[in-house]
Amino acid sequence: MQTEYDEKIIEMIDRDIFSALPENISSVLRKLHNNDISKIEEIRLRINRPLMISISGEDRCVMRDGKISRIVLGDFLISRSDIEKTLQLMSNFSVYAIEEDLKQGFITLKGGHRVGMVGRVVTENKKIKTMKNLSGMNIRVAREVKNCSLNLLNRLYQGDIKHTLIVSPPGCGKTTLLRDIVRNLSDGNRDLSLKGYKVGIVDERSEIAGCFMGIPQRDVGIRSDVLDGCPKVQGMTMLLRSMSPEIIAVDEIGSLEDAVAIEDAINSGVKIIATVHGKSICEINKRIGIRSLLEKDAFEKVVILSRKKGPGTIEEIINLTKV
Repeated sequence: MQTEYDEKIIEMIDRDIFSALPENISSVLRKLHNNDISKIEEIRLRINRPLMISISGEDRCVMRDGKISRIVLGDFLISRSDIEKTLQLMSNFSVYAIEEDLKQGFITLKGGHRVGMVGRVVTENKKIKTMKNLSGMNIRVAREVKNCSLNLLNRLYQGDIKHTLIVSPPGCGKTTLLRDIVRNLSDGNRDLSLKGYKVGIVDERSEIAGCFMGIPQRDVGIRSDVLDGCPKVQGMTMLLRSMSPEIIAVDEIGSLEDAVAIEDAINSGVKIIATVHGKSICEINKRIGIRSLLEKDAFEKVVILSRKKGPGTIEEIINLTKV
């Protein structure tokens, strides 16, 4: 039996993702059992290979009749034409308009769903100019899970907000968690004794707020201001100068430039909540930008996520505040 939440997820996937795919692919995916559709995490398109979906972290091949198999086989193979038609649909028939996104290797659909792409990279003066002859796409389903952060917020913030770093491998729900943290801090939460804060969001990949035409499609709270598609470094500076945020939220930091911008924000009296890819403090400490921030005690709380008990599993909360 489908829950109301599952039904909303199915509707969202059909509206935002299936509708952005060629009819021959979307018709096959719509044959899937609703229970499978509601659990889709990724959809993989690779030329001359089977149409695949990821459910609970495991790959499944999709057959023409809508059945799925753990065995690597399939009677529905993706063609080059399928990839080309998909790119046309996702770019609203204007590939030129998404060239800047192609340089980064992904585009973002309405609703915040990221579509990663691989193919031939074209460079000019040692810089990526564009990507062509695409050979594969990975569509990651963005989910909005309201109140998934309540337990964490209760454990993190007693009395005031702390500079927080969320560490997570890909696919463990860090962006979903960050979005709900932002929403609760922006709206305020009486049960957690949290007042409403002015939150600035630098949404470089359009995944946190899922903006469409500049308007957030995800609920990020009534006091949140979003810079959509803006590089993190420039975005943090812009927010500080123009929007007087009390908190700045950013996703997937790591570079030394990110670290400098975060230090500037902290020195301006703003609280930082950020995420980074990784499995542990030891692992992320190998990245120069993160190491710089940790050495300077920039973060007070570090949250380690996994998917041991499903996406968003809190493995550990590390208190870096010096007594």
